[in-house]
Amino acid sequence: MELEDLKIFVEVADAGGVSSAALRLGISKSVVSRRITQLEAELGAQLLSRTTRGIALTEAGATFRDYAARISAELDVARETILPAGELRGRMRIAVPLSFGPTHFAPVLSRMALRHPQLHIDSSYTDRFVDLVGEGFDCAIRVGHLPDSNLLARRVGPIFGKLVASPAYIEAHGIPATPDDIMNHQTVMRPTETWQFMDGDKIVLIRPQGRFVADNGVSLVAAALEGVGVAYLPEPLVADHIRSGALVPIMTHHPIPPAGIFVLRPPSQYPSRKVRILTEMLIECFPG
Repeated sequence: MELEDLKIFVEVADAGGVSSAALRLGISKSVVSRRITQLEAELGAQLLSRTTRGIALTEAGATFRDYAARISAELDVARETILPAGELRGRMRIAVPLSFGPTHFAPVLSRMALRHPQLHIDSSYTDRFVDLVGEGFDCAIRVGHLPDSNLLARRVGPIFGKLVASPAYIEAHGIPATPDDIMNHQTVMRPTETWQFMDGDKIVLIRPQGRFVADNGVSLVAAALEGVGVAYLPEPLVADHIRSGALVPIMTHHPIPPAGIFVLRPPSQYPSRKVRILTEMLIECFPG
């Protein structure tokens, strides 16, 4: 029995399909299918059943998956232990926010590539929440307040937000005095967004109703600059516009509680060394 077959089986089981596992492993679907068939033949048991929705574990497969995952994780730790100090190999696929990932996170990934010439980094810039397991990502960098999930998150630094509006919007519509007043104003916002404000030592939640909705922060900045509405945005996106006077911070007596910069990874007992080192580099860059 090949140890690599165990790793492939665990990836297929966790991803719920051959295609997703092949993408994550960086090999063809035919190779994955052949190795799984070979493993089942050696064990004399069916590990996976094919359904209309993909692949499901059989009872034997569910039991074997736990043992295979532990063996694979311990093998990865053993391999990393004997590598020369600091050396990384293989492929790392990471999802990065589009809004300011190219300016704030891409330099960190570039430095990581320079330090580890045998490491292949495949970064995807998008503001949508990717399916880490299903789409074959090792980890993701996300910014803001995280929704509940079964993913494992490590906070690497803070991110501060600003409520802003253009001088033209303020002249035409005034500004909200309290969080509740926001409901009487035009807003530019992400889909199904919740805004948080401090009221003394309490956090107030507001669900604004905006007529300009976008899934990208840069487009929301553009709308705010044009005077479409009030915007609730990360400070790095609006700092230059505030300095120039093109946007004005408003309702500063109700500050936005700090959010976070997070590295998210799929649930497992051990984080890979690649993800650990990326996390450490981000902590160095965003010390708070």
